[in-house]
Amino acid sequence: MGRKIAVVLFNLGGPDKPAAVQPFLQNLFRDPAIIRAPLPVRFVLARLISRSRAPMAKKNYAMMDAGGGSPLLPETEAQVAALTAELQKHLPGDEVRCFIAMRYWHPFTEAAAAAVKKWAPDDVVLLPLYPQFSTTTTGSSLTAWKKAFKGTARTICCYPFEEGFLSAHVDRILEAHRKAGSPENVSLLLSAHGLPESVVEAGDPYQWQCEAMAEMIAGRVPADWHVQVCYQSRVGPLKWIGPATEAEVEHAAKAGKNILIAPIAFVSEHIETLVELGEEYRVLAEEHGAPSYTRVEALGTHPGFIASLAQETLAALGMKETIRSCAGGRLCPAGWSGCPHRDKVHKAGVRVIETAV
Repeated sequence: MGRKIAVVLFNLGGPDKPAAVQPFLQNLFRDPAIIRAPLPVRFVLARLISRSRAPMAKKNYAMMDAGGGSPLLPETEAQVAALTAELQKHLPGDEVRCFIAMRYWHPFTEAAAAAVKKWAPDDVVLLPLYPQFSTTTTGSSLTAWKKAFKGTARTICCYPFEEGFLSAHVDRILEAHRKAGSPENVSLLLSAHGLPESVVEAGDPYQWQCEAMAEMIAGRVPADWHVQVCYQSRVGPLKWIGPATEAEVEHAAKAGKNILIAPIAFVSEHIETLVELGEEYRVLAEEHGAPSYTRVEALGTHPGFIASLAQETLAALGMKETIRSCAGGRLCPAGWSGCPHRDKVHKAGVRVIETAV
């Protein structure tokens, strides 16, 4: 009899209806990984921020064809179906079941943990739908999982340099360029969600992973394209990492560039891809004279992306350690203390002898 294998997919989640927008935002901003303040202060700030942002957020959610909510859960469910089918090809004698664990809205991590426990699998693999590791995303999801589930699990911490993942991004970019009429004089903006500088200065490796990944993509698109990594979705008064996506869109538009803009930290369509990249920055580009503005679709169920998730899952099932990156061991160079791998770093910054979390 084969194994029962549970694959738990982490993501942030999103409100499923207008009434859920404010509580979703409150859950987001009261996470200590997001607002790093003492508990009473954090709860007060979360309440204030969620109330002030909810009206505009509701308007933005209404712009999407999702009943006033986020399309993130249906997108993730489609990824689950595709990944399950792909894994079952490689594991014909085993039973594979994927579970969705959202951080800030249903289905919550706690519900996923209870469902996994009830199913009683032989192996559990934790697979973040955040390709780059950050303490604010994968780190927060792992903390929530460990509180909710006391069994053993194998963790995939990040896969920003995985070949299938990179190739899927390049394929999406080149496909969007063709659909736009193959314009010349292109500025390719690779946009990722931003972070406060203080988070990166504290050792979070997210920015390093995003920018190293962007260099790899730049080497696979036409050499005459201008390629720039940038960061979107700034919230609050803190100084954030840059350059800001908004500033880069304006700069490229004023320079007369045909803009291609691709999400490199989001793998599913949601408010930040469909509205922020798809609508708000398009208006900005047109206001400043861009000849064209084309949004590249998120990876979704791109076959190469699903295959890359399957390969990482299979590698995790075969490893002796409890955690892996797409490099096998530690991916990040020394100095990034936020990396979940806690031991010796190889000189090249891409492997370790042993790992633990």
